[in-house]
Amino acid sequence: MRALISVSDKGGIVEFAKELENLNYEILSTGGTYKILKDSGIKAIEVSEFTKSPEMFEGRLKTLHPKIHGGILYKRDDEKHIFEAKENEIYKIDLVCVNLYPFKETTKKTNNFDEIIENIDIGGPAMVRSAAKNYKSVLIVTDKNDYKDVINYIKNDKCDEKFRLQMMIKAYEHTASYDAYIANFMNDKFNNNFGKSKFIVGKKVFDTRYGENPHQNGALYEFEDFFSTHFKILKGEPSFNNLTDIHSAINIAKSFKNSVAICKHANPCGFGMKDDLLQSYKSALICDPVSAYGGVVAINGVINLELANELHKKGTFMEVIVAKGMDVDALKIFEDKKRTKIFICDFDKFDTDKFDFKFINSGFVYQNRDFIKDDEVKNSTLVTEIKANQNQITDMEIAWRIAALTKSNCVVYVKDSVLVAIGMGMTSRVDAARAAVAKANDMGIDLTGSVLASEAFFPFRDSIDIAKEVGVKVVVQPGGSIRDDEVIKAANEAKMAMYFTGIRHFLH
Repeated sequence: MRALISVSDKGGIVEFAKELENLNYEILSTGGTYKILKDSGIKAIEVSEFTKSPEMFEGRLKTLHPKIHGGILYKRDDEKHIFEAKENEIYKIDLVCVNLYPFKETTKKTNNFDEIIENIDIGGPAMVRSAAKNYKSVLIVTDKNDYKDVINYIKNDKCDEKFRLQMMIKAYEHTASYDAYIANFMNDKFNNNFGKSKFIVGKKVFDTRYGENPHQNGALYEFEDFFSTHFKILKGEPSFNNLTDIHSAINIAKSFKNSVAICKHANPCGFGMKDDLLQSYKSALICDPVSAYGGVVAINGVINLELANELHKKGTFMEVIVAKGMDVDALKIFEDKKRTKIFICDFDKFDTDKFDFKFINSGFVYQNRDFIKDDEVKNSTLVTEIKANQNQITDMEIAWRIAALTKSNCVVYVKDSVLVAIGMGMTSRVDAARAAVAKANDMGIDLTGSVLASEAFFPFRDSIDIAKEVGVKVVVQPGGSIRDDEVIKAANEAKMAMYFTGIRHFLH
């Protein structure tokens, strides 16, 4: 039996090679892998000795040789192949263990393009693809996390075709994601990230019980290793819908210290920012406690025992609680809440991707991410006679960010750092304004003195007239309507302050 080992990530490779050697495998290797195996007492044979052909061009040419690819590719049950192999002194290679040059890692540590180019692997992907193609006879290993399983399967004579098939699929996933990253990197560098092709590659973290509905399959895939590294399940199983709601809730909560956001169907129905998390949570329930029931609550901090007791309170039910951390005694409080799911997430590292995309029939649309800059409200322009005080400016910051992260058309009312009314996902902005006020009236919430934010301009003065009736004192919006003068006039008549940010934040 013969194994070819050539890896960039050398973690666990010595132990793996020793196990193979103990199983009477002859080991072939190259470059740094060969050196580390030899230094560890493994009787490896250098590929150049095996092929009788030296490494050339600073190591660019090592394994691209008929004795390597012939040994991997020839069919073991084909008489013609067997004859040709014998005629050309090609010896079979039964196992190929390869992972590829660290192209991605290199792009993150240097801008030296020549160094980046040198870390595009050529021989590695060729060997992986060859071995994967001939998977019925050759076992291909590309993931160091599989080393122990591979050894156990070999020892127990379980390397059947089913196992080899799974390893083959994994190998092509490995080379596909590698090439996709290279293509995306080059388009980013030379085509402003909008090349003729776009490759979206994710790694499965887990299957969800189903998708949006029970008749749909679903799974979570991650970019990089975010969820594997920064998302921890303490209790329960996250569903497909839970994950989309978590995305929305954390995006809002992570923007402000000590804040709590509650989302339902990916839209906010509560937000509070007070001096401590307990008060923030209580405030977040003011806007729409009916919708909050069964919702997702994101807590930008660590849940202590006091807050846990409040979350556990009779008559309250949050399907999902996600926080930066949770005390052990706080977690115990929820042992009797079978339907409540609890997760820990690093809010600070959440949602930093530079681009996003959306499925449409037969394709997807792709764009730069719409990040809300921290200074958008600070740099906004006062367009009315009256200006906001410092407390109102704080409410503007909150209302503006919530509006930018809520489905269009939307309007957001904030008072004393608490979301007090919201209308979202409407076909007209005035309907969003009416819906928010109607909900506030149903809840008995006084909107007097509140701040109103809209993620896009007001096309008419009608929404401002509604805001006047309920006592809104400050409005923040992008501006840019052909009727801005009418809208500003309405604000002045109502003795409101109005600010234009000049930035629209549609979210469709």
